[in-house]
Amino acid sequence: MADADFEVLDERFGPCVKTSARVEKLYEGCRWAEGPAYFPAHRSLVWSDIPNDRMLRWDEATGAVGVFRQPAGYSNGNTVDRQGRLVSCEHGNRRVTRTEHDGSITVIADRYQGKRLNSPNDVVVKSDGSIWFTDPAYGIDSDYEGHKAASEIGACHVFRVDPASGAVAIVADDFDRPNGLAFSPDERKLYIADSGAPRHMRVFDVAGDGRLAGGRVFAKCTAGIFDGFRFDRDGRLWTSAADGIHCYLPDCALIGKIRIPERVANLCFGGPKGNRMFICATGSLYAVLLPVNGAGTF
Repeated sequence: MADADFEVLDERFGPCVKTSARVEKLYEGCRWAEGPAYFPAHRSLVWSDIPNDRMLRWDEATGAVGVFRQPAGYSNGNTVDRQGRLVSCEHGNRRVTRTEHDGSITVIADRYQGKRLNSPNDVVVKSDGSIWFTDPAYGIDSDYEGHKAASEIGACHVFRVDPASGAVAIVADDFDRPNGLAFSPDERKLYIADSGAPRHMRVFDVAGDGRLAGGRVFAKCTAGIFDGFRFDRDGRLWTSAADGIHCYLPDCALIGKIRIPERVANLCFGGPKGNRMFICATGSLYAVLLPVNGAGTF
């Protein structure tokens, strides 16, 4: 039954899902699926299969899946910037890159004060063109998701790349393992997950000059860890967890879940109306149609 795919914890979750809908498996065969990014212009989804060092592409018109890039620098998180270009975090190359429209690759960031980054994990692009990313050490902890190496920076931080100068600056330095991140729809707040010992998510106020303030705990994960997450247009936060997708209101209330039979790593909104959620979960790619639209989608 399709309604078994949803768990309503609060009546306010009711309008967010259609229990007659069902979660569809679009692809299986990954080792660790991550970083889904939807491209409206060519109706396709690109995502990472980190241990297999490849990026895959799902075609919305045909349902076909093929290799988008291999090797892929053990890519992890991906996003699409305002010009429709792919921005990626590469564990193996320890950098953040942009794939231009002609297919060439531009390095956005690979060092901080002359020291190599650890292994950029997830990335978002703000409307002013600044690029924000997390840099835990998962890609250098072992050879499974990158290349085993020592950290040159010596800690795991959150960084911002200035849109004018390209300068890389630390915006948050008190995380254990900073992971997923996303701006609220109005970009006044930045939410960041810590998949280290705290296993929680924090929220910061964003100043016009790119500085962050605050950092209170927004939520603690009730199943596994928070990894990647996204907002819908009404400000609800949809996040990965061990048992599926958890939906939170801005007041921190957990109102419902989309049940997924594998541990979820990340998600994004896409489709012609921005109301189809794509979910990367362990070895598979899933999708579900919702009556809500993703923030920033067309």
